[in-house]
Amino acid sequence: MKNFVFISPNFPANYWMFCRELKKNGLNVLGIGDQPYHELTQDLKDSLNEYYKVSNLENEDEVYRAVAFFIHKHGRIDWLESNNEYWLERDARLRTDFNIQSGFQTSDIPRIKFKSRMKEYYTRAGIPVARYHMVDDLEHCLAFVDEVGYPVVAKPDNGVGASHTFKIENQEHLKRFFELKWPNTVYIMEEYINGEVNSYDAIIDSHGNPMFETGNISPVSIMDIVNNSDNSIFYILKDLPEDTRAAGRATLKSFGVKSRFIHFEFFRLLQDQEGLGKKGDLVALEVNMRPSGGVTPDMIDFAHSTNVYKIWADMIAFDRSTMPVGDHAYCAFAGRRDGKDFVLSHKDIMEKYGSHMKMIERVPDVLSGAMGNQMYVATFPSREELNIFYNDILKCRES
Repeated sequence: MKNFVFISPNFPANYWMFCRELKKNGLNVLGIGDQPYHELTQDLKDSLNEYYKVSNLENEDEVYRAVAFFIHKHGRIDWLESNNEYWLERDARLRTDFNIQSGFQTSDIPRIKFKSRMKEYYTRAGIPVARYHMVDDLEHCLAFVDEVGYPVVAKPDNGVGASHTFKIENQEHLKRFFELKWPNTVYIMEEYINGEVNSYDAIIDSHGNPMFETGNISPVSIMDIVNNSDNSIFYILKDLPEDTRAAGRATLKSFGVKSRFIHFEFFRLLQDQEGLGKKGDLVALEVNMRPSGGVTPDMIDFAHSTNVYKIWADMIAFDRSTMPVGDHAYCAFAGRRDGKDFVLSHKDIMEKYGSHMKMIERVPDVLSGAMGNQMYVATFPSREELNIFYNDILKCRES
């Protein structure tokens, strides 16, 4: 029996389903988390063969000892994974420390976590990248702005999501950025790309071939949602565009990705941009070597009448899957921000869209910055119906 260590199986809340499918496939599923066992959901308890509680997942020594305990009790660990961006580096260190070969090692981290290093591999795949400058001092940043023009975007080179991302539109903003940026953190500054974020999401086998492919679109950037405390919207596509599929597969090959659930991001240009392409072309944004966050795996299931938790677990156990993919639809996420005077009440929404609704939940506070506070997930057969839904659910009364 293969031993699989799952880091933080209780968060995000839907990740217990990865564990469920692993256990169904005959793996010995060993969880490490900081939530007391009696507080775990029954679904998660039933999906684990054993659970090791640490006082804090941030304590690397405790997590190391937890893995060592499992090895002592169960033998060699075949897989270790969190499927979580936050723990990606930790996962790699643990694999390296314990010689677990089924995943990224410490030496792989720079090219998959540092935005500046990703550009080389996108370029190898033939995908344009934004010009950039590693933030040093005001004088050199001003010289970079003279080259590319305002606005520019500055963000941690090794960051999670849109955390501490700045859109800088003038010299005053630039000076303010130097006052607000985190000390001892390396930032990258890039030319601004006027584009819509398009993703390539896939489950990849051990040979680097996609077992399942889809994609989503974010009409509003996460940077703007976070910085402007805006509502959050994105949707799973009914059908993946061929240029996104081609770009995603080229990126997979360039980065040498194997045996993973991935989420690659591209900009689709909203206007011609010198050095990058024509309106409608794809430009590199960043790679994420884990599933798209939050409830996106569930949304993919709703959009394609399938079960990506099972497809992923089948990849782990068998390197193939017979899980069917059924009818296709658009699956919309709308995250409404508390404090806004929306025209439609919850009751109104349910009366009009109840038959389309798949999930209705409060967003955990730790995710609300990027996803809003109250989420609605619904499916629609056409883009026109999708757009009407967004217009209705996000419309506010004029002040």
